[in-house]
Amino acid sequence: MTIKEYPQDKLAAQPIGFWSREAADLVIGGLRTALAEEDLTQPHWWSLNHIAGAPGHWTRATLTEKLTPYDDQDTDFDAVYADLASRGWIAEADATLTLTEEGEAGRLRARDRNAKVHARMRVGIDDAAYAATIDALRRIVANLGGDGDLPEYRDASTGGRR
Repeated sequence: MTIKEYPQDKLAAQPIGFWSREAADLVIGGLRTALAEEDLTQPHWWSLNHIAGAPGHWTRATLTEKLTPYDDQDTDFDAVYADLASRGWIAEADATLTLTEEGEAGRLRARDRNAKVHARMRVGIDDAAYAATIDALRRIVANLGGDGDLPEYRDASTGGRR
């Protein structure tokens, strides 16, 4: 896709709130649409990935505490876990969660769907430009009093905020 080119002074005068919200809405919408094809929500996706990344580590309570700061839909995480369990995608033993073979297969299908959204989003944007954009947004967040650290470096005990 080709977009119109503008001089730097025109681009620098653009409202960051508009463009960041527009981008976020389209990215999140695209991901949610891709996940819905697998009858999943973002909280399902987050849960599957965290459980896959640390099998036998997460309890319902600790995973809910970890994921709640990222949730913008007041998700009932117990309902998410119950849904994944009823599909046979997660198992619970000694109060910890693990993925089943079916759960890993579903997670991989969803990952592939999300990867298509990410690839479409990145057309015409090289790694340097993408990284510079993320870094600029991190700086804006920090300048306005938010946590500019990458998510995996945030303090989970404060809900991802310091």
